[in-house]
Parts: sequence; structure tokens; C-alpha cells
Amino acid sequence: MRNMATIWKRFCRHRLAEACLVILLVLGTMAILAPLIAPYSPTAPDMKAMNKPPSAAHILGTDKIGRDMYSRVLYGMRVSLMVGALATVISTAVGVALGLVAGYFGGWADRLIMSFTDMVMSFPYILLVLVAAAIFQPGLWTIILILGLVNWPGVCRLVRGNVLSLRETNFIRSDVTAGMPRRFILLSEILPNTLAPVLVYGTSVFALSILDEAALSFLGQGVQPPMASLGNLLGAAQSLSTLTGKPWLWLPAGVVVIVLVVCINLVGDALRDAMDPRNSQ
Repeated sequence: MRNMATIWKRFCRHRLAEACLVILLVLGTMAILAPLIAPYSPTAPDMKAMNKPPSAAHILGTDKIGRDMYSRVLYGMRVSLMVGALATVISTAVGVALGLVAGYFGGWADRLIMSFTDMVMSFPYILLVLVAAAIFQPGLWTIILILGLVNWPGVCRLVRGNVLSLRETNFIRSDVTAGMPRRFILLSEILPNTLAPVLVYGTSVFALSILDEAALSFLGQGVQPPMASLGNLLGAAQSLSTLTGKPWLWLPAGVVVIVLVVCINLVGDALRDAMDPRNSQ
């Protein structure tokens, strides 16, 4: 508890990151409460209000079939945050598990896991994601699984490096000498000491997953209409007439993506500094 209080105190010295955390909490709350605060259905068309600019009735205007853009941005933010969060959880779980095994047991297990990790990392990242998205039927859960299963190598290498360092420390050697079960050593001694760098790295995976979802949905390989996501809302910008004459159809979604990614990255940078044991100031 005392350690957490110290980390929080160090984090609060980063005023910009503190403001970004507040912004993320506000946007996250709005996304969760979208069914309650959205004034209209995000999928129900209204033929009497097609392509309307922002007004009192529709504060962010409407799209080509009369759907309220404010409601669609709220629901789109909800979907994009869910994709980012679940993809981060999957990639972190896979990377941590493989990194623990590779770093602690070494030998053939380490060689096999790291060879597979190097093979995955040797493919161009965006090409790997696009090929996987093209092979499987595009959709919400498909894109979550794809992003979760292509982002784990970085976590794996990070955890492995930390485990190799921790394995040589006195307290781990004492546990081995005392005959402690490997499960206890891995889960109770090594894993808690690798969570800080994993948490910091996870923020970058979170931001990257939101960007990847936006890119794939923009290209039609991600979340499919009529479900709204920030990526397929940005797809409206593919038309030059919409891009120049109807900015309310794509600009709010673009701004939300930028704000989310920048805020997540700044919070991650502050967490890295706050969790650095060398930072005693």
C-alpha cells in the first residue's frame, strides 16, 4: 500500500499526465454510459434528417441516412475502447505466460518460444494484421482476437528479460534452495516483480490497438456497419466531397481517436517514470 502511495505521488507530479488521466476517465465513463446518455439510437435512420449539419437537435449533425452523429461517436468510442482493452488483456496474458516460461526454464523451451517470437516479429506488423483480417470474417470479436494475438511478442521479450534478471537474485535462489514449488516462485515471487514494466508497456499496446482498429475499420476489414466504431466513422472521409464539405461526419471521430491515443501514451510515460525505482525524487 505504501509503495502504491509513493507511485501515485510521483505520478501526480506529471500535471499533464494527471489531466490526461481525468480526460480518459471522463471519456471512458461516457462510453460506458452511452446507452443512457446517447439522445438517439446509433443505428436507427431518420430519412427526414439526412446529412444535417450540427444543430440544437443534433449537436454533431447527422449522416447520409439521418443517424445522429453524437450518438454514433459515443457508441463508436465504446467499441474502440473495448477493442483496445480486450486486445491488450489477451496480448499481455499470452506474452506474460510465454515470457515467464522462456525466462525461468530456459533450455529448449526458451529457444522454441523465442524462435517463434522472432518469426512473428519478422513479419511486417500492419501486413500481418491485414492478412489475418482478410482471412477471417471481419467483425468485432475477430478484430479483438487478431490484435490480441499479434501484439504479444513485445510483452514476451520484456517479461523474459526481467525473469532472466530476477532468476539470478538472492531471494529467488533462496526459494529454489529451500525447495519451493516452481508455481509459487513464478506466480508469487517473479510475476509481481515484472508487473510494473508490463503495465507501462500495456498502455502503449492499448493505444496501438485503438489505432489499429481505426485503421482496419477505415479499410473495411474491422468492425462492420451498422455497428459504429471510431474507425468506420472515419471511413466517411474517403469521399472527397464529405472530407471537404461535411466535416461533422468524420472530424469528431478523428479528434476522439487523437485525444485517446495521446492521453494513453502520456499516462504511460508518467507511469514509467513513477514506477522507476531509480526515481527517488
